[in-house]
Amino acid sequence: MQPKVIQRILGLLLMLFSLTMLPPIFVALHYQDGGLQAFLLGFALILLAGMLIWVPVRGIRAELRTRDGFLVVVLLWTVLGLSGAVPLALGTEPHMSITDAIFESMSGLTTTGATVLTGIDHLPHSILFYRQQLQWLGGMGIIVLAVAILPMLGVGGMQLYRAETPGPIKDSKLTPRITETAKALWYIYLGLTISCGIAYWLAGMTPFDALAHAFSTVAIGGFSTHDTSMGWFDSPLIEAIAVIFMLLAGVNFSLHFLAMRKLTLRPYWQDAEFRFYISMLAVVATITVLFLMHSGTFTDPVDALHHGIFQTVSIATTTGFTTADYFTWPSFLPVLLIFTSFVGACAMSTGGGMKVIRFLLLIKQGMREIRQLVHPNARITIRVGGRPMSDKVFTAVWGFFSLYVASFSFLMLALMATGLDQTTAFSALAACINNLGPGLGEVGSHYGNINDTAKWLLSFAMLLGRLEVFSILVLLTPEFWRK
Repeated sequence: MQPKVIQRILGLLLMLFSLTMLPPIFVALHYQDGGLQAFLLGFALILLAGMLIWVPVRGIRAELRTRDGFLVVVLLWTVLGLSGAVPLALGTEPHMSITDAIFESMSGLTTTGATVLTGIDHLPHSILFYRQQLQWLGGMGIIVLAVAILPMLGVGGMQLYRAETPGPIKDSKLTPRITETAKALWYIYLGLTISCGIAYWLAGMTPFDALAHAFSTVAIGGFSTHDTSMGWFDSPLIEAIAVIFMLLAGVNFSLHFLAMRKLTLRPYWQDAEFRFYISMLAVVATITVLFLMHSGTFTDPVDALHHGIFQTVSIATTTGFTTADYFTWPSFLPVLLIFTSFVGACAMSTGGGMKVIRFLLLIKQGMREIRQLVHPNARITIRVGGRPMSDKVFTAVWGFFSLYVASFSFLMLALMATGLDQTTAFSALAACINNLGPGLGEVGSHYGNINDTAKWLLSFAMLLGRLEVFSILVLLTPEFWRK
């Protein structure tokens, strides 16, 4: 372990994060909405804290080791979650407790989209913009941003990239150099954001709403500038645009890179994970639409069609936008949609959940075990996309799955111990650990009414889900701290 190297990186990135207070400052000045003082103080305090951490070790330079990378990532997301709460806690509108401010900040950075706020339509524009910006920064991961634009860190970027990027296979790079890989990811991310914002604007959103919702759509975040989320616009065209960009943001970004480089759509359909991703969404959307029509939830089949498809894509990709109160839908539908968030989006996307590739591998492994019972002496190889998968990959996937289930079980029991009912505890935890946002029961609309202890547990669940369990739990093992 190299504590001084870690301290130097943490200070640098904290100073970098202080700059994210500047856009909300300009928004506050433009709209004269009263949020200026909170963001000015937030900028000064975070910058000062970063300088105090960095200055004593500014001359320390050494290669970052894998263990250091995991510690940097967990510390950074924790510290940024706390730092992001500073302007929210200092502001007078809305007036938020420290617990609520940290919950909202952590929800934004982890792209969860769970909120404790009500009356969102009447909040200052600077606060609205800041919430959306938090999600956009968290979408691709501020670590990747730092690796892309801070080569002066003088550390092994691959260790940070490995610890941060989502998905079961962490060593694949789009380009030979890690900084170029990070830049490629951000160019794609920025391109999708700009395209989405322009599309929203042309479809009828104001420039402010278009930019704000583009941030949270491409980040698969789910924060909105309105209490009724996307339903506020009451526009099938806007909803269709949102569905398209939620789908794109939930795809493995390496496929976007290959498709652009080769100028062909073939990489998408050749990818087994993508095919499973689209097929799963199509099946769940069909079931949802048909049951909405059968149950009479919507009298107009067109309403059932567009609300059913929108909610399916939004929840399955773990975005969390809504156009209707899906938690009031009849029978099994709300639970079915929550279950899809456990699968989530593709690896190396901005989405949450366990990731489609892991779920696909679990299914294939299960099928192999069944066939092995019939043919006990056969050597059955599992292939994904025509390539044989090693046992090492399956060991990692099953390890992740077991830790995920164990963590979920423990946290759910802890939430119920705080006083939450079973439905609320289950759905709130599922929504937070999968970085989804809206749940069922007491947290169907917002999380403001649950107790503070539950909010802290759910904030930890957001971080656990965003860093995919291993990155945090590895820090709890004695082996990690041994020299």
